[in-house]
Amino acid sequence: MTKKLFGTDGVRGTANTYPMTAETALRLGAAAGRYFRRDGSNGHRVVIGKDTRLSGYMIENALTAGLTSTGMNVLLLGPVPTPAVGFLTRSMRADLGIMISASHNGHQDNGIKFFGPDGFKLSDEAEAEIEAIIAGEIALVQPANIGRAKRIDDARGRYVEYAKTTLPKGKLFSGLKVVVDCAHGAAYQVAPQTLWELGAEVIEIGVNPNGKNINLDCGSTHPRVCAAKVLETGADLGITLDGDADRLILVDERGQIADGDQIMALFAEHWAAEQRLRDGVLVATVMSNLGLERFLDGRGLRLERTSVGDRYVVERMRQGGWNLGGEQSGHIVMTDYATTGDGLIAALQFMAVLAESGKPASMLTRRFDPVPQLLRNLRYAPGVDLLAEAKVMAAIDAGRDMLAGRGRLLIRKSGTEPLVRVMAECEDEGLMVQVVDGIIAEMESVAA
Repeated sequence: MTKKLFGTDGVRGTANTYPMTAETALRLGAAAGRYFRRDGSNGHRVVIGKDTRLSGYMIENALTAGLTSTGMNVLLLGPVPTPAVGFLTRSMRADLGIMISASHNGHQDNGIKFFGPDGFKLSDEAEAEIEAIIAGEIALVQPANIGRAKRIDDARGRYVEYAKTTLPKGKLFSGLKVVVDCAHGAAYQVAPQTLWELGAEVIEIGVNPNGKNINLDCGSTHPRVCAAKVLETGADLGITLDGDADRLILVDERGQIADGDQIMALFAEHWAAEQRLRDGVLVATVMSNLGLERFLDGRGLRLERTSVGDRYVVERMRQGGWNLGGEQSGHIVMTDYATTGDGLIAALQFMAVLAESGKPASMLTRRFDPVPQLLRNLRYAPGVDLLAEAKVMAAIDAGRDMLAGRGRLLIRKSGTEPLVRVMAECEDEGLMVQVVDGIIAEMESVAA
């Protein structure tokens, strides 16, 4: 069954424009409710969280209407991180969890992500079945069976307490000065609160959401803001999250930025030394740097690559029984603790290593020298298929031949935006630029 509504991470788009309209959200809620009530019984429940986008109110109410119309009882969590929804779905014995967020995108976008009763994101097959229900006539319940909705006041507190339990008992961060940038997003309360309760001196930025400033010149997509604050305040560490707090980018005491690859390298090395890294395997996507792969090889560890998207990382981890994975963009997945990428818990795990080692962050965040990497995006118009053009494919084949044995070339369409991404890695930066520019030039000639 082919999906049309769902992308690589749920449904996403510009707010008040298909598919992110109230009408579509209502039908999506009703279809999801019908899918999870196929046995016809009562008492089913769904938890709904959201980030701080203005459109979240509209989407939340529409989803609630659709879900209750099919007999689902709705528990509204308010602004919480995406991983908190995964945790609370399982903790509160819900049949379904929903997060309303467009992650690192600007406020004009929004999205809807689904979690199953086990707290993990739904499979492609489940999403396709929900989409098939939307396409048909959705059976509503009788008036006496309409669901109820209520707000849960302690959702954030539950998640904060759980995040603290992922650390060894008695572990505190007294003496550490930490800058945390919450991107005016879903973690604007829980991240500073958790760090403070664990003893750190916390300097907060990005904690004043107004519905329109989420990810705006802050957070994990703009880590230089955090870096400047680290240098200004003499902090030991900078923590930057994205709008729904499932990504983490770190800043050391010198203002240097560490991406997800460096964080995963540290965790893999540390966990392997403690015999916690299952089978010596780290799962990451095709976007992770070649330097990470070489770093792991040099330590007798293995990198298992997947398609882009943390859900595909998680699926491969579950298939292989592995417990550490993530993305260069900052999704760090630790299935010992969370069902999806969790920026806050990943930050806590790093701080635990930092406190235990007594070393400055700069000695922990640079585990390997990255192979030079160049990524360029080309936006295309609806209906255009750049990768179906013969001369574009010829340029791609030529580029692969030029890099053979010296680096990597990756061409892929974005799962959330009308973009083609062209990425190359090579120690010879001149050759790398030549290959990428050549492919982009051919794409531009077709897209013009």
